[in-house]
Amino acid sequence: MEPRTLRTVTTAQATAVLDAAQKKAEDMGIQQNVAVVDAGANLLAFRRMDGAWLGSIDVAITKAKTARYFDMPTGSLGEMSQPGGSLYAIEHSNGGLISFPGGLPLMDGDAVIGAVGVSGSTVDDDHAVAQAGADALSS
Repeated sequence: MEPRTLRTVTTAQATAVLDAAQKKAEDMGIQQNVAVVDAGANLLAFRRMDGAWLGSIDVAITKAKTARYFDMPTGSLGEMSQPGGSLYAIEHSNGGLISFPGGLPLMDGDAVIGAVGVSGSTVDDDHAVAQAGADALSS
């Protein structure tokens, strides 16, 4: 049996994601917590900007894990998990999920290689910072 090859985000790529996310947050004048998980949803890299909320550390990590578990933006999962939605109450699975914006899959072509999660401001700000981090892999 041939061993399977798993494509996953590297430490160097994770650092690029953190750097791009931090720059975006600095440009916006906000303090953020940024987490990067690998293809197995394991924490690979984390950055807490000076002054970022302590309570947002776990939120950032959970957003990243949620984005990887379902290979979609956490905000999209949130749209499907509203009362009456097909995934209502999914937030209670997997030891707890986050279903509001700020988590994005990290892509290498058409393969998901990890995810980024951001927390510390409004969900719109969190999403913008996460997007800047994810975009670092495509530039």
